[in-house]
Amino acid sequence: MRRYRTESPAAISDINIANLVDVVLVLLIIFMISAPLLQSGIEVDLPKTRASAISEEAEGVVVTIDKKGGIYINDVWSRLDNFEQALTDELHAKNTSSVYLRSDSTVTYGIAIQVIGRLKDMGIETIGLVTAPVEESQPGRRSR
Repeated sequence: MRRYRTESPAAISDINIANLVDVVLVLLIIFMISAPLLQSGIEVDLPKTRASAISEEAEGVVVTIDKKGGIYINDVWSRLDNFEQALTDELHAKNTSSVYLRSDSTVTYGIAIQVIGRLKDMGIETIGLVTAPVEESQPGRRSR
């Protein structure tokens, strides 16, 4: 003989959000760890000036000289002996003739002039020098 249940199971009316909270916390941790890694670029301490900023729509190849004298073309390290070829390839890939030079403020004048000389020898006429804005004077300090 079979027994049949005459009682119907009660519907579960509450929602278990523990799993949802676990997933959200894991995603939050992943984003917190990966956010600093998304900042690309070579760390340089740019010289400060009051010059006007370049418009945001300006595009070009960024050449960076770090404090040790290393040269990077769009964040890719390059030797000085194959600098022209690597830069030419990057200019053709971006279809531009503009170059923006970022250099650490501690880089010797000779290295920067050597790179600018090579850019001029390549026939590049549009060279932008990237700087950082001057910070406002702090109270108690005299501005020049």
